[in-house]
Amino acid sequence: MSSGKGSRTSPGIHGLQRKLDTFLTLRRAVALVWESAPGWTVAGSVLVVLQGVLPLVSLYLLKLIIDAVNAAITANVMQEAFIPVMVLIALLCGTSLAIVVTRSLSMHVSEVQSALTTDHVQDVMHAKSVEVDLEYYENPAYYDTFYRAQMEAPVRPTRIVNGLVQVGQSTVTLAAIAVILISFSWLLAVVLLLAVIPVAFVRWKYADRLYSWRRSRTSKERRSWYYHWMLTNDSHAKEIRLFNLGPQFKGRYKNLRRDLRREYLDISVKRVGADLAAQSLAVLGLFIALAVVVYKAVQGSISVGDLVFYFGIIQQSQAFMNTLLTGVAGLYEDAIFLTSLYEFLDITPGVREPESPKTFPAPVQGEIRFDHVSFRYPGSEQAALSDISLTIPRGRTVALVGENGSGKTTLVKLLCRLYDPADGRITVDGTDLREFSTLDLRREISIVFQDYARYNLTARENIIFGSGDRPTGDDDLFRAAESSGANQVIGRLEQQYETVLGKMFEDGVDLSIGEWQKVALARAFIRDAQLVIMDEPTSALDPMAEAEVISQLRRLSEGRTTIIISHRLSSVKMADCIYFMEKGRIIEQGTHDQLVAASGRYALLFDTQAKQYR
Repeated sequence: MSSGKGSRTSPGIHGLQRKLDTFLTLRRAVALVWESAPGWTVAGSVLVVLQGVLPLVSLYLLKLIIDAVNAAITANVMQEAFIPVMVLIALLCGTSLAIVVTRSLSMHVSEVQSALTTDHVQDVMHAKSVEVDLEYYENPAYYDTFYRAQMEAPVRPTRIVNGLVQVGQSTVTLAAIAVILISFSWLLAVVLLLAVIPVAFVRWKYADRLYSWRRSRTSKERRSWYYHWMLTNDSHAKEIRLFNLGPQFKGRYKNLRRDLRREYLDISVKRVGADLAAQSLAVLGLFIALAVVVYKAVQGSISVGDLVFYFGIIQQSQAFMNTLLTGVAGLYEDAIFLTSLYEFLDITPGVREPESPKTFPAPVQGEIRFDHVSFRYPGSEQAALSDISLTIPRGRTVALVGENGSGKTTLVKLLCRLYDPADGRITVDGTDLREFSTLDLRREISIVFQDYARYNLTARENIIFGSGDRPTGDDDLFRAAESSGANQVIGRLEQQYETVLGKMFEDGVDLSIGEWQKVALARAFIRDAQLVIMDEPTSALDPMAEAEVISQLRRLSEGRTTIIISHRLSSVKMADCIYFMEKGRIIEQGTHDQLVAASGRYALLFDTQAKQYR
């Protein structure tokens, strides 16, 4: 029974909680705007006050002019009244010019605020994107969150800036109007207020509905843009043309967009209908108020100037009230959509920095040890690593061999602290990796993953990025390029090391897979690190280039701890110890000769590969 009662009350409770959360988000958004441009925010606030007050001053001056002219005509003293009236007209002219100036200045301030806020939000998102754990990039729910944040973050803060200006200006003006209207007729003020409440209700209601719809359709939106990306990006261009996949992908994109468009327009039509009904009530309230003013003027209770003044006040009150409520509804809508940004920014990394990090040993004196390490990827039921124990002595070369999915790369990810073990620990000289700063740890690791990055930047930058934040000279650059064979590739380019690689930008030159791999290897070789990790370092190289790189790798690994992951066993024969992995476990270990002599899984794999060259 209690559960049934809870289920009936929970929607209202959740709805109220979401509104409270929305206003907390709005407060954070205001703080974000302030952080982005505090000086411009102050300037904008001053202009908001002026823009709110000046229209009323202008309207009041117009009333004084009409009353002065009417009194002069009635008393037949036009000559005497001319100069005072002209003074009032001059003041009205000055007020009108001030309105124009403040409006122009406000537009400029708003544009500057918007630009600064948008750039600041992008900076914050970039920082969070780098901070989050690697596991998030392997989680569809993260991509939904990131997609929503990415879609809303560049737009919503700017809209919030403009909305705050609009609401602020309307509030200042309405505060003054409220005093005037209440002194004239409090009942009239209440009628005008009640007339616009339905407008606000409709806009708030449909802001909630639109947010819920977009949130529920994030995955479908991402899928449609995935087809768009495949149709427009060079990564799939060859296969799309060879297999004639273009029409199929175009059709899928079109169907997804059609479904999304139909659902959105259905909400839009209902919103327009409800808004039209609410606006009709607001117009009715306006004309009731105007009728009351005309009635009092006919009775002689107010002057002609008062009639013009109150007409203007009532029209402006309706307009500014509508603007205020629309602005508040808009801020509410922007705030609930901006919750997507804060969902992303509030992601807490699982790989935590130690409160008091220990100094990473330089140099490592003993060994790297995996002590009964187990790991399962988030969302996966199968263990990627199970009870792994191995030792890598300082200055030795270790190879990890096994089929795809055996856990080789996962083991390296744990060593780099891209993840933390679920069980067990990894130590360097007896100290758990979790006690070191991740930045200090990773500075001592030079690595090339199998899916290495291809930066569409200059050849020089593609290599120097491997040195991280350490200063690097040309001698280091040329030495690294020579070690990997990238110097021969770059030497053939027209602008050599200043050549932009890849075809994304103008004058870019694309490389073959093997040439890109040499550049990636150079990026690893340039780093002066204690630990060198090579994940399939020769997978895209021809036999001659492979032999050359292995020779260079032997020289590079002298005095350094080296881990090689490879399917090509010719690359691992040099290792001091080879670990053969299967389904997340180590099933064989030893030198190349020992494993061949044991006639186990390694020997079978080596013999299979060797037959291809006999």
